[in-house]
Amino acid sequence: MTSDHQTQEIGAKFDLKMMKKALDLARKSESIGEVPIGAVITDKNGKIIAQSTNLRETKCTVLGHAELAAIHRACKTLGSWRLTDCTLYVTLEPCFMCSGALVQSRIGRVVFGARDPKGGALVSLGTLGNDTRLNHQFEITEGVLAEECGKVLKDFFKKKRK
Repeated sequence: MTSDHQTQEIGAKFDLKMMKKALDLARKSESIGEVPIGAVITDKNGKIIAQSTNLRETKCTVLGHAELAAIHRACKTLGSWRLTDCTLYVTLEPCFMCSGALVQSRIGRVVFGARDPKGGALVSLGTLGNDTRLNHQFEITEGVLAEECGKVLKDFFKKKRK
C-alpha cells in the first residue's frame, strides 16, 4: 500500500516526465519557425492521447495554439468533447482563448511550466480554471520546469529581435 506522500512523489515525477515531452515539442515548434510552445494531453491512466506544437504560422490561423490543437486531437481520440479525466501539460500558461476551451472541454487538470504575465488566464491575468461563476473548474499545477520553459521562449524572442 502506498502512502499519500509516495503517491504525490510518483505524480510529481510523472508531471516532470510529461513536461519534458511538452518541452521537446516546444523545441520542435521553434525549429519550424513557430513560437516554442508544446502541449501533451494524457488520459486517466497517464497514456498520451494527444500532443501538439504551436501551429499559428504554419496553418495561418489564430486558432493554431498548441493547446487547442491538442484538445481537438484528444477529443477525436476519445470520441467525445469531454476531457473530464484528462490532464493537459503545456509549457506556457494558457491564454484566455485556450483557457475557455479547457473549461468547455471539462478538462480535469492543467499542468503548465512558465507563467505568461501578458496573456495568461489561469493565474497571471485571470483565474478561469477556478472561477466558480463558470460551469466547470479544474485543478491547476504551475511551475513544472518553469525556468526551462521560460528560457526556451526568451531565447526564441531574443533571436527573433536580432
